[in-house]
Amino acid sequence: MRVLPAAQLVERIRELALEANRVLPGPVLRALKEGRDREPLPLARSVLEDLLENARIAREESLPLCQDCGLAVVFLSWGQEVLLEGSSLREAVDEGVRRAYREGYLRKSVVTDPLFDRINTGDNTPSVIHLESVPGDRVEITVAPKGMGSENMSRIALLRPADGEEGVLDFLVEAARAAGPNPCPPVVLGAAVGGNFETVALEAKKALLRPLGQPHRDPRYAALEAEALRRINALGIGPGGYGGATTALAVHLSCLPTHIAGMPAAVNFCCHALRHASGVL
Repeated sequence: MRVLPAAQLVERIRELALEANRVLPGPVLRALKEGRDREPLPLARSVLEDLLENARIAREESLPLCQDCGLAVVFLSWGQEVLLEGSSLREAVDEGVRRAYREGYLRKSVVTDPLFDRINTGDNTPSVIHLESVPGDRVEITVAPKGMGSENMSRIALLRPADGEEGVLDFLVEAARAAGPNPCPPVVLGAAVGGNFETVALEAKKALLRPLGQPHRDPRYAALEAEALRRINALGIGPGGYGGATTALAVHLSCLPTHIAGMPAAVNFCCHALRHASGVL
C-alpha cells in the first residue's frame, strides 16, 4: 500500500488548474494554424490569427486563455494501492482548485444555488470530480476547466437503433447548426453513442480529452467522425460565427455498450480553447 499525503494532491491539482487555464495544448495550436492556412475568407483567417495570438500571450505572460475560466472538472484514475492521508478526496481536490483560482486571478464562476439565490462561492468550488478506481499505485489526474458558453450548447438524444449512422450524423450536424456562433467556434465536438441517459453524456465529455484529431480506433467510427466534421464545416458558420470553412476543428466520437432497445447519443461542445492538463502522482 502506498500512502499519498493530501498536500501532494492539493499541489498537483493547483498546478494543473493553472496550466490548463493558461496553456493551449499543442495539437489545438496546430489545428488552428492549419485552419488559418487553408481558410478562404480573409475575416475568418483574421479571427484564427487572433486566437493564435491570444494563446501566445496567455502562455508567455501566464494569463488566462479566456475570461470564462470555467467550472473545474477533475478526472481521477485512482490506483487501488494508493491511500490518501490527511483529508478527504473532495477536500483535497477543492483546495487545489481554490488555490489555483485565487493565486492565478482566475475568474470564479460557481454559484451556490442554481435557481434562487445564485450567490458566488468566491473560490470556484465545489469542483466536479469523476473518479475511477484502477489497478496499481499511481494516480492519474486531468483538470479540464469547462466554460459555460460551449457547455450550454451541448445536447442529448435518445435515438432509436433504426436511426443508424445517418441518425447519428444528423444529430451531430443539427446540434452544430443550432449552436451557431454561441459556443465560440471553431469548436471541438465530444460525442458518444450507447450507454444510457447519464453515461452517454459523461462519455461525450471524456471524448474531448482525446488528443485533438486522433481518430477512433475502430475505422467505422473514425469514418463517422470524418464525415461529421466535413458536414459541420460545410455549414459555413466559421470562426467566431463570421463565416468560413473552419466551424469545427475535430469530432471525437466514442461508443458504449447499450440496451437492445435504445441508442442514446450526446454531444458536448467545447470552444477552440480545448483546455485540459494532465499529470501523475
